[in-house]
Amino acid sequence: MLRRLLPLAAATFAVGTDSYVIAGLLPSIAADLEVSTPAAGQLVTVFALTMALSAPIMGALTGALDRRSALLIALTVFVVGNVVTALGTSYGVVMAARIVTAVGAGIINSAASSTAAAIAPPERRGRALAFVLGGLTSATALGLPLGTLIGRTDWHITLWAVAGIGLLAAVGIAVGLPGVRLPAASLPDRLRPLKQGRVLALLAVTSLAFLGAYTLYTYISPTLRDATGGSESLLTLILLAWGVGILAGNIAAGRLVDRHDSAHVLTGALALATLALVLTPLTTRALASTLVWAVVWGLTVGVIVVPQQHRLISLGPAAAPVLLGLNSSALYVGIALGGGLGGLAQGWLGLAPAELGPVAAGVSALTLLWHLGTTRRPAAPSPATPEPAASASPEKTEA
Repeated sequence: MLRRLLPLAAATFAVGTDSYVIAGLLPSIAADLEVSTPAAGQLVTVFALTMALSAPIMGALTGALDRRSALLIALTVFVVGNVVTALGTSYGVVMAARIVTAVGAGIINSAASSTAAAIAPPERRGRALAFVLGGLTSATALGLPLGTLIGRTDWHITLWAVAGIGLLAAVGIAVGLPGVRLPAASLPDRLRPLKQGRVLALLAVTSLAFLGAYTLYTYISPTLRDATGGSESLLTLILLAWGVGILAGNIAAGRLVDRHDSAHVLTGALALATLALVLTPLTTRALASTLVWAVVWGLTVGVIVVPQQHRLISLGPAAAPVLLGLNSSALYVGIALGGGLGGLAQGWLGLAPAELGPVAAGVSALTLLWHLGTTRRPAAPSPATPEPAASASPEKTEA
């Protein structure tokens, strides 16, 4: 199974590096494109929002294809978008290129996750999802700090590197993944679960959790200026610590949800995230305390997605591709809103970046309260299979 999961993790690593690395390069991008840091932060917002909105549409357009073909098409668009971004010299061109890139990236995470869920036995599904999502978390542990380090001289070089990672991932998909076929779903089929209160409640948890995280993370570079003294090497070290925390959280989440109630796992992560965020102004004044804070906060972020995916799949295993696609969209809605909220808090309320921590903590606390409310609701009927006629086992693959 590892041979099949590895190229899926490589694809999510490419997307994760691209999604996260811009935040570490915001000051350089803002200076080069002659815009403010909050304006540059909207590159993150628009990228995430495009991913969220385009994912169901792209999923419907590629739903009849085997997952290998769908992933290769998405990775091609992703690579082209990053090449154009790397060549961009104006804010408008870079923004347009980020939109193109996001359209390709929108389907990759959900397609990779649904494929992993299909080829893994039920008792190992949590670990399979965690392994594929390990591409995203490895991107924070390795891709993000390395991308920031590479971009010290020219941020365009980082985008060239991301394009190269996407190309390597496409080669891995073409060579190492069989043509996994899952039940196809039209756009109305993909949106139908949104009519169910239980599904909406769970998706809201995902959006709120990442809204809180990205209210701060989008502006992480200026937030940590006191701790780094403006040193990009120290910023890279802190981002590495944050990424290591995420990687540890992801690994732990995969094992925890195979042994314990997913809702309880998520409760602990959200409570710890709220505490870490509210302490941001105090813990980010010196390098040593910032490193500890980064690991702890990263740990909480790394846990969130796996139990959420596990809970959604439990609602309707046959509709897993649709539900995971909606969860991916919900995640990027949260990222987009977080970048926007952080920018508004600085522009309208006059907050300094380091003061965004308590704002993010407030959102995280709201997420925890909403999540606790969802765990008390009675379970809803499982979502209908996207295509009832497609009764083949989801483990069916093509050579």
